[in-house]
Amino acid sequence: MNLKGALILADPSLRDSNFSRSVILLTDHSNESGAHGYILNRPLGKTVGEVLPSDDFPGIASVPIFFGGPVDHEQLNFASLEWDSEVSEIAIRTHLSTAIAGEQVARGAVVRAYVGYSGWASGQLEAELQQRAWITGKASEIVMRREMIDKLWADILRTMGPYYTLLAETPNDPSLN
Repeated sequence: MNLKGALILADPSLRDSNFSRSVILLTDHSNESGAHGYILNRPLGKTVGEVLPSDDFPGIASVPIFFGGPVDHEQLNFASLEWDSEVSEIAIRTHLSTAIAGEQVARGAVVRAYVGYSGWASGQLEAELQQRAWITGKASEIVMRREMIDKLWADILRTMGPYYTLLAETPNDPSLN
């Protein structure tokens, strides 16, 4: 099973604070190399222009910065997302240079900068899926809307059926009920 291009949503039972209620778009997945992706619903509230000299990067100054995952926080990674209506999936381009990221912004693509990424060694994600730490889903156009980011995890779960709607309604800490 290849999950490249799929979403994985953290199950409420997943207690790793890095991934609590996260929605991850898998940008790569194979049995040999493992998996790679970015968390889509963790904006850091900053833009590239606020952390890098905007004179040096004028085309990407307004690009929002997201926490992409717990691996490699030493650089910003740029990715563009575009909805491909012919195949009903998100076309994602990752590891963009600042120049190409600027070109993508000018074309109207959704461009995001990520601090860190989410990564799994060969077989690691599959083991976590068997433990039901993640819920798999098909990526839809909704993941690219900035106004939906804070509710993205619950909104996607609600589209998956009644059981998942119940999961979407669970409080962050059920012990506080």
